[in-house]
Amino acid sequence: MTKVTAQMSVSLDGFYAGPEHTDTATNWIDSAEAAGFYRVTRWATDAAAWRERQGFAGGADTSDSDIIAETFAAAGAYVMGRRMADGGEVPWGEVPPFRAPVFVVTHRPRPVLHRGGGTSFTYVTDGVASAVAQAKAQAGGKDVQVAGGGSLVRQALALGLVDELELHIAPVLLGDGLRLLGPDLGLGDKEGIELTAVRVIGTDGLTHIRYRIEGRRPLVLDNRGRDDGPVVVAGD
Repeated sequence: MTKVTAQMSVSLDGFYAGPEHTDTATNWIDSAEAAGFYRVTRWATDAAAWRERQGFAGGADTSDSDIIAETFAAAGAYVMGRRMADGGEVPWGEVPPFRAPVFVVTHRPRPVLHRGGGTSFTYVTDGVASAVAQAKAQAGGKDVQVAGGGSLVRQALALGLVDELELHIAPVLLGDGLRLLGPDLGLGDKEGIELTAVRVIGTDGLTHIRYRIEGRRPLVLDNRGRDDGPVVVAGD
């Protein structure tokens, strides 16, 4: 059965990059946003499985690398945002690492872009839900991976489209930056998205936690150790 999954590398305080780069006069690579991003994703770029997919030699053959290999093997299609797709188009080259159909959420139409190794980029202009539905239809029973960036992952979570979320938590505090999870999830004052941890793997440099998304639930007071059931608040 096809699952919709998402994964992000984040700092311990929840950022997937440094403060947003808005100065068009300077290069993104020199920005604080990039510095934070490369810190939390260093584990991936150092891994043999990631480097092999990029066509690079070397890399560490570790448990982190095994997780990357597993993730690539599980994905039958991808969904990503336009900023990520545009930023990766040149670095990924003629044979991008996905080797599967990619559906790009955008407001700007563009013809399908075909690349080597089985990768294609289809530009979807009618929203995240449509992109996920199209990806499911092309995934061949494998997972649909919401690849990012963080804004797209939040949109997919808010819409209830994600079945599993995996966080790769780097042992660093960035203090400020682009936060993966925040107010724009659209939750009510007494509402939360409940998750269940289904796998936790600790390595030398990361903690990998995979969650099953249980969905939106009302937040209720517990019984604070009493045995007479949940607290009932007058007026509820």
